[in-house]
Amino acid sequence: MIISRTPLRMSFVGGGSDLPSFYRQHGGAVLSTAIDKYIYISVNKKFDGGIRVAYSKTEEVDHIDRIEHRLVRTTMEMLGIPGGVEITSTADIPSHGTGLGSSSAFTVGLINALHAYLGRHVSADQLGSLSCEIEIDRCGEPIGKQDQYASAFGGLSIIEFHPDDSVLVTPLVLQRQIREALEKNIVVFYTGIARSASGILKEQSSNVTESAAKQELLKRMVALVYQLRSELQDGKLDSMGEILDENWQLKKQLASGVTNTAIDDWYAKAKSNGALGGKLLGAGAGGFLMFYAPAERHDAIERALGLRRIHFGFESLGSRIIFYNPTDL
Repeated sequence: MIISRTPLRMSFVGGGSDLPSFYRQHGGAVLSTAIDKYIYISVNKKFDGGIRVAYSKTEEVDHIDRIEHRLVRTTMEMLGIPGGVEITSTADIPSHGTGLGSSSAFTVGLINALHAYLGRHVSADQLGSLSCEIEIDRCGEPIGKQDQYASAFGGLSIIEFHPDDSVLVTPLVLQRQIREALEKNIVVFYTGIARSASGILKEQSSNVTESAAKQELLKRMVALVYQLRSELQDGKLDSMGEILDENWQLKKQLASGVTNTAIDDWYAKAKSNGALGGKLLGAGAGGFLMFYAPAERHDAIERALGLRRIHFGFESLGSRIIFYNPTDL
C-alpha cells in the first residue's frame, strides 16, 4: 500500500500568464500558495492482475486501454504499468470545478504514488514537469502550468514560466508575523457553483493570441506579482487587497465567462462590508471566492454574502508519500 498526499492551491495574482499562448512570447508569473486541503491517492497491488480505479465512480477493467479516466490511463501508460493495481482517490474538497487546482493535484499525487509503487523517487520539479506533460501534452487539456508546480512544491511562492517552457519556483520569503497576518486576513467562501475551466481557458487563450490589448492586460497582471512581493516584503499588508482588486478587474476582461451577475454581487457586498479586495479562484464562473480583509470584518462579510465559509491555512509542503508499505511486484 502506497498513499500520497498532495495539497490544493490558492492563486493570488498573475493567473492566466501560465498559458503557453502568453508565456512563450512574454514570459509569465503567478504568486500562489498551497493550502491545507489535500487529495489522497492510494495504490495497492491487485492480486488478480486486473485494474480497479475508484474516484467519483469505480472502474473494474482487465486492460489499461479500457480505463475511462484519462489521467489514470495516460499516467499508467507513461510509467509502463500494465495492470495489477488498485488506485483510489479521496479529497478534502469537492474535486471538480472549484478553482483550487484539483485536477493537477490529482495528477501530481498519482505520479508520486505510482513512482513509489515502482520503488522510485521523483523530485518536486519532476512531478511538476511530468504532470504538465500528462495533462497538457498527452491529454490535450487547455490549461496552464501553475497548478502542477504549486501542488508539487507546496509553499507560498512565485512561479515563473519562461518562453523556453522551463519553470522556476521561488519561495516568497516573509517575516513570520507578516506571513501569519496575511494568512489570518484571508477569508474564503464556497459559491456552490461548480464549473469546467476548459471553455473559459480556451476562450482566454484565443483572445490573448489574437489581441494585443489582452496581452497588455496579462503583462500588467504579471507586473502585479512582483509588486505584491515587494509590498509584502516591506510589511505593507493592506496592499494585498488593493492588488487583488486590480488583478480581478483585469482578469474579468480576459474572457466572457470569468464572472457573472451573482459573483459580481457577492464581490460588491464583500467590499461594502470591509473587504479590501479579492478574486474568484481558478479560471472563473464558480468555485471559491477569496477576499483579503481585516480579520474583524470576516463575520460581517459572511453574513452579507450568505455563503458557506471555508477555513484554509497555508501549506509549506508539496506532494508527499505519507504511507509506504511496499510488496513484491
